[in-house]
Amino acid sequence: MAAATLTACSSRDNSASADYNKADISFAQDMIPHHRQATQMAELAKTRTDTVAVLKLAADIQAAQGPEIDTMAGWLKTWGKDVPAEGDDMGDMDHSTTSGNSSPMPGMMSDNQLAELKASSGAEFDRLFLTMMVAHHEGAIQMAKAEQSDGKNTDAKALAGTIRKDQTAEIATMRDLLRS
Repeated sequence: MAAATLTACSSRDNSASADYNKADISFAQDMIPHHRQATQMAELAKTRTDTVAVLKLAADIQAAQGPEIDTMAGWLKTWGKDVPAEGDDMGDMDHSTTSGNSSPMPGMMSDNQLAELKASSGAEFDRLFLTMMVAHHEGAIQMAKAEQSDGKNTDAKALAGTIRKDQTAEIATMRDLLRS
């Protein structure tokens, strides 16, 4: 009996994961490089600031978005779709979405912006990091809203809701830090 139940659950899980559309694919394929850039920007904080609040925020961004990248990559593999390669996600290299849309991916920083961030430290790094990350998060929220309205996969839509909630809260924190 247990084996039959396990088999039924496994096949149901596989059929549920197969329930997706173009919006779900685009969301995962675009959000992976978007999240990668955010985690790479956050990594810079470790060596460029001593501001405890900025260091905590950067660590929180990495802790949330790293596992989300893994989750979305898993969906794409399950769906038989391409997972964006590492390095296809920074700056001016490719601002178009992987879904073939020619419009820029919202919130992505250019190579010049990233170079400016990498060259900064202290209070200047804090200001640049927070300002850029607010714009970056606003872009992710825009992408998450599109997934929630156009997507079909319940897991992808749920992740989009989490991204909206978490990044909206982080934007409020970043704006408070910019004002202080």
